[in-house]
Amino acid sequence: MLQPGTPTFDQLRLFLAVVDTGSFAGAARSLNRAVSVISYGIGNLENQLGVRLFDREGTRRPVLTDAGRAVLAEARTISSGMDGLRAKVKGMLDGLEAEVSLVVDVMLQPALLAQVLRAFTVHYPTVALRLHVEALGAVAAKVLDREAVIGISGPLNLGMEGLDWHKAGSVELVPVAAPDHPLALESPLRPGSARDHIQLVLSDRSPLTQGRDFSVLSPRTWRLADLGSKHALLRQGIGWGNMPLPIVEADLMAGTLVRLNMPDGPGEKYKFSVIWRTDTPPGPAACWLADQFGLCPTD
Repeated sequence: MLQPGTPTFDQLRLFLAVVDTGSFAGAARSLNRAVSVISYGIGNLENQLGVRLFDREGTRRPVLTDAGRAVLAEARTISSGMDGLRAKVKGMLDGLEAEVSLVVDVMLQPALLAQVLRAFTVHYPTVALRLHVEALGAVAAKVLDREAVIGISGPLNLGMEGLDWHKAGSVELVPVAAPDHPLALESPLRPGSARDHIQLVLSDRSPLTQGRDFSVLSPRTWRLADLGSKHALLRQGIGWGNMPLPIVEADLMAGTLVRLNMPDGPGEKYKFSVIWRTDTPPGPAACWLADQFGLCPTD
């Protein structure tokens, strides 16, 4: 059985030029080659593959054969990959990173994160992105361990040795519970009543801020490493807890969660910062990301 040969990239480029311009003469003009060179190159490509790519009989314009249409899809894929390779290498030569690793605090609004990352794909289409989502001290740990170039961190990580930072906005935390929870049924809430009930609290998977709590009022706590699990348990009425307002707004509107009017814990702002290693300032793409959440470290 005959085996097809391996065409060169230049042969595939000639083939695509003929398809895109509709003629051998058009391909010659677009590539600044002689028509005879285009014809000779296509002939060699057909011999290399062992199939006819164009039907040249009975028409003034070359028409793709069935085999030609099949080869066309693969040729475009190869051409696109080659263009991507050249763009990525050019970016690296210009100082652009090949990949950016970002770690964000679990409290960051998912809609904001998605909006920023969508814009990132437009501004830096050749830069790969690695995204981590962590809680509390685990954000700083990823940056300090060089697993992430920049992080969007909560307030417990500020002032750590080896890290620089800029402010990056905040999100409102609100105390919530299921509508049948005792705290939701008590009106008005007495000062200190939250201490009598289980508070669902995010746990710290990093030793950097282990033992430090954020907005913990009750001595009775369940600690969870995942904000989604905390959200689900709150809706089941297992306890009460503070949640980012954008994440529970739909629940508050639907009545599946109730905002607690707590006299001793009315909720507060959870402040974010962009953090990066002092000895490893972010490159152009990472700096652009940092700028979307706050101030660019090079400003």
